[in-house]
Amino acid sequence: MNGAASAAPTPEGFVLQAGRGAFTTHNGPYYYQPSEKGLIQAFHALDRHCNGVGLIHGGMLSAFLDGLLAGAAGRATQATPVTIHLSIDFLDMGRAGDWVIGEADITRATRDIAFAEGRARVGDRDIARATGVFKLMHRRPV
Repeated sequence: MNGAASAAPTPEGFVLQAGRGAFTTHNGPYYYQPSEKGLIQAFHALDRHCNGVGLIHGGMLSAFLDGLLAGAAGRATQATPVTIHLSIDFLDMGRAGDWVIGEADITRATRDIAFAEGRARVGDRDIARATGVFKLMHRRPV
């Protein structure tokens, strides 16, 4: 694939996500779909997201899922989540030109810790699933 892959139409209901940190902005662009529960995000796999044989790199999927699960934890708790543990199972392959859609939700939260799970899919195929544990950072009153 070449730069033309970036012109692929955005899946219906998704909008460009702004305001991410430098690392995530560099790896994106990322998109999100408004949802009442959990978090739904997506990215369009470009050549730079892939390994030498044209498959989406496991590091890219790891970074995407880490941000997805942390986002779900932050949204549900209104705290800033910091990853303590991330576990990923790679189930299938995605390629340059694919839209990867991820969904995540928290499964449990205490005042200081949140647990989340999610998956990334291409079409109707799950390509990875993940679970994470996050330290919840709370702002101190000024």
